[in-house]
Amino acid sequence: MKFGVVVFPGSNCEDDAYYVLNELCGQKVEKIWHKENELPGFTEDDCIILSGGFSFGDYMRPGAIAGVAPIMEAVRKHADSGGYVLGICNGFQILCEAGLLPGVLTRNINQKFISKLINVRTETIRTRLTGQLKEGQVIHLPVAHGNGRYYCDEETLKELKQNDQILFRYCNSEGTADEASNRNGSVYGIAGICNKSRNVFGIMPHPERASESVTGLTEGLALFEGLIKAAAEQV
Repeated sequence: MKFGVVVFPGSNCEDDAYYVLNELCGQKVEKIWHKENELPGFTEDDCIILSGGFSFGDYMRPGAIAGVAPIMEAVRKHADSGGYVLGICNGFQILCEAGLLPGVLTRNINQKFISKLINVRTETIRTRLTGQLKEGQVIHLPVAHGNGRYYCDEETLKELKQNDQILFRYCNSEGTADEASNRNGSVYGIAGICNKSRNVFGIMPHPERASESVTGLTEGLALFEGLIKAAAEQV
């Protein structure tokens, strides 16, 4: 499986994603500049990563300008052909702004930037991303966002539930998705979703920052390993 990591002005987690995929997972990884119009050499078996940061300085609103960058048309075509796309934090915001995922990420309910370790509960294992986890499994990941409050209307939320598109929900250490654990105020405590075709993923926590023992956190590595293992099993 080949990975491409898109680089926007202001993104700051592309090196983290590159390191985890290349050095820890042994995968081929390429950085892709946001002004590119194509994804040459990438097939539907490959994955494009939209990393975290502050693309274009979060002007207008986070992800809005990046969502219409030249590369996003190529990313859209990649997804439409069945290729995999993972947006992390700002990448999740970009995917929503580009219409590749439903809903929107808004200002945290307390109007403050949140940077801390949190718990999320695995809601589905019926995706490549979560395939190495167990349903209901609680994992510990860092978040760092000012606009992580996921919002969608009632009809969209109903569809997300019915289609098993909710990847993670904020929870406490016992796995209870309560209001106290939902620090940014996301609707239904949503921390990550996928599209109906289950090949486009958006998550607010940073698994790339929790993938190596030197950081004291390794649970995030399972998400990348899930993508890679599922691809290998199809060969």
